[in-house]
Amino acid sequence: MSTRSASPSAGVGVRLRYHAAMRQPAEFTLEEVTGQSRGHLREVEHLPAPARCFLHRDVVGPYLAMRAAAAIDGIDLVAFSGFRDFERQLAIWNGKFRGERPVQDRAGQPFDIRTRSPIDRVNAILWWSALPGASRHHWGTDFDVMDAAALPVGYQLQAVPAEYQRGGPFERLTAWLDRHMHAFGFFRPYTTDRGGVSPEPWHLSHAPIAARAQAVLQLDGLRAVLSGAVIEGKKEVLATLEGNFARYVVNVDPAPEMARLGPWLA
Repeated sequence: MSTRSASPSAGVGVRLRYHAAMRQPAEFTLEEVTGQSRGHLREVEHLPAPARCFLHRDVVGPYLAMRAAAAIDGIDLVAFSGFRDFERQLAIWNGKFRGERPVQDRAGQPFDIRTRSPIDRVNAILWWSALPGASRHHWGTDFDVMDAAALPVGYQLQAVPAEYQRGGPFERLTAWLDRHMHAFGFFRPYTTDRGGVSPEPWHLSHAPIAARAQAVLQLDGLRAVLSGAVIEGKKEVLATLEGNFARYVVNVDPAPEMARLGPWLA
């Protein structure tokens, strides 16, 4: 095991016991990257019952190390949404398509999807929600974070960009992650507006493991999975899948070199 300073503000002589250099993980299967298998997961027991969080077994160590480092600086870094299976993502998609769940426009404002055509519904949902089988949350490498210590009493988390920007409750968390997350292998895949998924400052991804999952998730495999699913707007989903795969699934911000290589050098 090697050791690294927890952070520049942690104090002289305070050092964090870091996780061991990562081993080469097993390759993903199509079932794993599309949320139809849990064989790659491990539960992270840090949330109060009944909440549960599952991450890829090789991401748990780096996540807990980052969480411990943040705690030294007074931040209670919590992954409030980790693995999400295919059926859960399908329920989210179908609920939004039918107008039973709220939908936002690209600015994060309420969007009445019930008056829109099927193709417009598909496009609107994809601004903030992935197609079933195409969510990075299926991989166990990606999760959403907050600072539980910064939550005001009675505050209801919304997971909107304003909460993570200047003046928001998680402004300090954002700054801490900017300085330290890459050393633990993490980066934000949705930082800039690239014309696909809207920016999500709460969404972190473990670069080395996520790259392996992305290599397995290909267009033909996703098409086969969706063809067999009971998904709302299936005709439009399949007709636009090639373009939307390029725009929303693989069109992410690249991981910095430090995030890609740091975990192997621990």
